[in-house]
Amino acid sequence: MSAFPKIFAALAVIGFAHAALAETATTRNADDTFFAGGLVNQAIDTKGDTFVTARSARVKGAAFGDMHLSGFDVSVDVDVAEDLYAMGATVVIQGTIGEDLSVMAFSARTDSGSDTRGNARLMGNSVTIEGPVAGALSVLGRDVILNAKISGDVRIVAQTLSLGPDAVVSGTLTYSTKDKIKVPAHVASPDRVTFEEFTGGRVFEEWKTVGKEMPGLPGFASMTFGFIVSLLFFMALGALMLGFMPKRLARMRRSIASAPGQTVMLGVIGLSMLFGMVPIIGLTIIGLPFVPIALLAIVVAWILGYALGAYSVAMRLWIGLGGADDPSIVARLLILAGAIIFVALLNFIPFVGWVANYTLVLLGIGAMTRAVFLSLMGNPDLALDVDMRPIED
Repeated sequence: MSAFPKIFAALAVIGFAHAALAETATTRNADDTFFAGGLVNQAIDTKGDTFVTARSARVKGAAFGDMHLSGFDVSVDVDVAEDLYAMGATVVIQGTIGEDLSVMAFSARTDSGSDTRGNARLMGNSVTIEGPVAGALSVLGRDVILNAKISGDVRIVAQTLSLGPDAVVSGTLTYSTKDKIKVPAHVASPDRVTFEEFTGGRVFEEWKTVGKEMPGLPGFASMTFGFIVSLLFFMALGALMLGFMPKRLARMRRSIASAPGQTVMLGVIGLSMLFGMVPIIGLTIIGLPFVPIALLAIVVAWILGYALGAYSVAMRLWIGLGGADDPSIVARLLILAGAIIFVALLNFIPFVGWVANYTLVLLGIGAMTRAVFLSLMGNPDLALDVDMRPIED
């Protein structure tokens, strides 16, 4: 399911919004049911898709749609009619999964009482498979233990692989480990066993196979298309801002250039205030319906701050290189496009790209925070210098 990354993004948002709640919070939207809290010990009987996020989650019962879980310690004893997705530090799977199972964890285990009717994909440092799988099994881990009946093909990439007494592979067994192991005949006949030497390159190849429905690295074409769409978005945003509020934009840009350090600190304050609104609104209970609005405000402020920061820094460099202080709108848009492209290229440099992007966000949000503070304090829109003369934009 291609929506898997989006699902866990939604789970992260819900968990953040309810992190301060001591009790389990339950929300329903159409047939979807959401559970969130610090410690979730829940018996469920849901008709649609089910979402659970918690520091520690213990879930039992039945789910008649897909089920998605995330947490530090996750235990699932649920009969799931469709797909089951789980992510955490420790994940234990019990119950029956009607279709596919996808798990990503530091320690992942399917209990002997579990039964996967479709394909199973597991990723982790320590992976133990004790529950039968009717379809194919794909595993990527450090230490893997297989002790269950697998009706389909099996592909395992690991440093160590152990085969238990109940391990049976009806299809082909392809494994890649540091050292070749002897596969007993009761597991799979020699003609159905293939050993491939363990290499770093193979790990990345298997990542693509095991993680088809898990968050993965996008391809070059997807990255290029996404960048073009993002660039066009920022160009359209810049055109709107320059067209509707050029003077206000100029003031915020110049405030960044005149006091960058102070602006960054104001950005930290402004961003902290935005993030702090979410748990505070959630704690009021009656404010829970407004949590999505607060989260949307964070996203909007982040995007606007990034665009304003990139534009301001690029304009400062443009002026420093001898460019006009008040170029045409087309020239300003080209300057913004150049800034976005340059910062995007910086992302290929580890750590440096992240710092550059985050700094631009803080600069932009800091300038907006200063504007809001001055507005609340009743600062006149027309600033005067010490001689009571208007300061030119």
